[in-house]
Amino acid sequence: MSSVRWVDTDEALKEIVDQASQEERYALDTEFHREKTYYPQLALVQLKIRSQISLIDPLSCDPTLLGPLFSSSALCVLHAAQQDLEVLRWASGAVPEHIFDTQVAAGYLGLSTPSLSSLVQMATKVVLPKGDRLTDWLRRPLSEAQRKYAAADVEFLFEIHNQQVERLQTLQRIAWVESACEELRLRPSGPVSPDRAWLRVKDVRTLKGQSRGIAQAVAEWRELRAMALDIPPRRVLSDMALLVVASAAPRSVEELLTCRGIDSRAVGGLATEIVEVIQRGRERDVQFPNSGSLDIDPKFRSVVPLVMAWISELARLHEIDPTFLATRQDVDDFIVGAESSRLRSGWRREIVGSDLLALLEGAAALRFDGSGRLELVRI
Repeated sequence: MSSVRWVDTDEALKEIVDQASQEERYALDTEFHREKTYYPQLALVQLKIRSQISLIDPLSCDPTLLGPLFSSSALCVLHAAQQDLEVLRWASGAVPEHIFDTQVAAGYLGLSTPSLSSLVQMATKVVLPKGDRLTDWLRRPLSEAQRKYAAADVEFLFEIHNQQVERLQTLQRIAWVESACEELRLRPSGPVSPDRAWLRVKDVRTLKGQSRGIAQAVAEWRELRAMALDIPPRRVLSDMALLVVASAAPRSVEELLTCRGIDSRAVGGLATEIVEVIQRGRERDVQFPNSGSLDIDPKFRSVVPLVMAWISELARLHEIDPTFLATRQDVDDFIVGAESSRLRSGWRREIVGSDLLALLEGAAALRFDGSGRLELVRI
């Protein structure tokens, strides 16, 4: 078991950053909360260097001091890094320049989004301690059980990394994983654009006509207010209330307060402002954005499900997570000729793109092989 150090001063953090920056790799994880705030609250950073684990307290240390480590040549090993990267970008203003996500790598080795505990057990036979998903990581001091659980999140990442790299090199897939990790690292994260916030509201696509404009305007107002107050949007106005308001289109405070889901005590002095927002939304002509599939030539639309079934078969043969090989959006983008399609370059072109082009041009066909599996044949 690695030694564990609690870090709660800027001086100690700078020392660790200097040391880690000289290493070939370090393991990293975070604990955070976002249930009561709009922006995520970084509560803990777990960092492993060789056999030393540091539990860094961002409530006492300046997380921006991690910047020099993130910009160094050292490789950052994480598991399921997407949310960690978002939180780090918000709290420290930066993310590591070089990452290896063990969950992503597992997808290229025939596993589909495995948990950290399952990877640890496969790699080391160790069973990680179960944590309480409702634990308060912002409490101080952290309990011994919390510290043990947090340290375990980085304790075995090097062992997993070593085994995965060895297998990936044997399969000649290390470049695939590096490319996927870079895509993940560069993926946009953070707050949604306020004018698109309405698209995340459940059942919003049931709205028609002016109700759509009202929904967009009210959701935009709700998002901006939530940002300003650093509270979840639902605490400003619930999704149900937003849909009811969009459908009812009240023209006065009195009408607004009769809408289901509108709490007069919670709305308070905002009622007049909301009515004004509704009026602005009533004047908008808003349509739902088209998905890529709507632009596909009609003669190809019925082919897409069959192509997806073929891709699933390819994924089985190559022992790779099907979503890493090609998503429905990847296929749609390829068919409409989008230059950004991931199937037009790199290893995905070799495995999927070239054959898919042949299918679309009539130079290849899909058939069942007699055992219920699809195979591609050149014509």
